[in-house]
Amino acid sequence: MSEGPITDTVTTDNGAPPEEAAPPAKRRIKRSTRIGLAVILVLALLAAAAFVAYYILDTRNYVTTDNAQIDGNQITVNAPTSGTLIDWRGQQGAQLRKDASVGRVQMQGGFVQPQMVIRAPADGVVAVDNGVEGAYVTAGTQLAVAYDGSAIYVTARVDETDIDDVQVGRPVDISVDAFPDAGLTGRVLEVKSGAAGVFSLFPQANTSGNFQKVTQVIPVKISIDDLKGLGLVPGMNVTVKIHRN
Repeated sequence: MSEGPITDTVTTDNGAPPEEAAPPAKRRIKRSTRIGLAVILVLALLAAAAFVAYYILDTRNYVTTDNAQIDGNQITVNAPTSGTLIDWRGQQGAQLRKDASVGRVQMQGGFVQPQMVIRAPADGVVAVDNGVEGAYVTAGTQLAVAYDGSAIYVTARVDETDIDDVQVGRPVDISVDAFPDAGLTGRVLEVKSGAAGVFSLFPQANTSGNFQKVTQVIPVKISIDDLKGLGLVPGMNVTVKIHRN
């Protein structure tokens, strides 16, 4: 006679089966915590709505770009003849005065070594110094680049998709990274007739078939109404907001 399966029965000391463990009670979030979370959610939604509204209004009223820099009329100082550069005073930050001596070039010869004076072509402040005292230079070598501090302006590069809304004479709000609280203003002086030189208007044919169209940028020249005594230097980063109307 076959016997059935043997099972083990667990009992307590008094012979009764143990009681099943009750599931842990769910923790309820405090009322104050729920209110706090609700307030945070409402504030986040309000902030998001305010950002979207600001973005829409800003886009509607302004053409904005941070692809802009302080610029100015360049003044180049070149070697008038070939020879050794001596008495060089065109260091970065130096003030130039028109026709004043910046240095001299000592020409090579026999016993006689005449010197030719290097004169500044206009007033300005040296921004790039390429001159090396004692170095040999050839005629026409660029020794320094200076900027006319009285003719500072902004060059902004605007996407071609927005350029139709940029008109000469439109007011511009200017924010210089180095002086964020200055609140400078200006006006559009000129809109260039072509895209910036770093892009190609007529890209070469791409035989691989994976050509990707790139939005062009158009240089825009912007005046500055009042420099407010700020030490603006060509190359400083700027954000401009050009009024559409």
